[in-house]
Amino acid sequence: QVQLVESGGGLVQAGSSLRLSCAASGLTFDTYSMGWFRQAPGKEREFVATIGWSGGNIYYADSVKGRFTISRNTAKNTVYLQMTSLKPEDTAIYYCAVYRSPYNSGSYSYAGTYAYWGQGTQVTVSS
Repeated sequence: QVQLVESGGGLVQAGSSLRLSCAASGLTFDTYSMGWFRQAPGKEREFVATIGWSGGNIYYADSVKGRFTISRNTAKNTVYLQMTSLKPEDTAIYYCAVYRSPYNSGSYSYAGTYAYWGQGTQVTVSS
């Protein structure tokens, strides 16, 4: 079955950088678009970024645009989220997710578009 395993979270100071990784298995990785979401305490899960199956169709939430970069490595079945200039409001559990169907990149900001989710990795940014 599909498994997604995130890593790379941690406690950092404001202005720092982190790179999150999400290793995928159980699917034909290069046919599925992937996404990153996050959930802060007491808040709903929100869209962060998405990348299409071929590495195109990249979109970001306005709150992270210009600071975060999503990428993927097909050889490693891994999607990354490079986060720079981190702010305290970026503090959240970060989840990666895979689309319900291959060769699809629509409705990317809607959580229901994604069928499988990782367990999440905590990112804490101190001021």
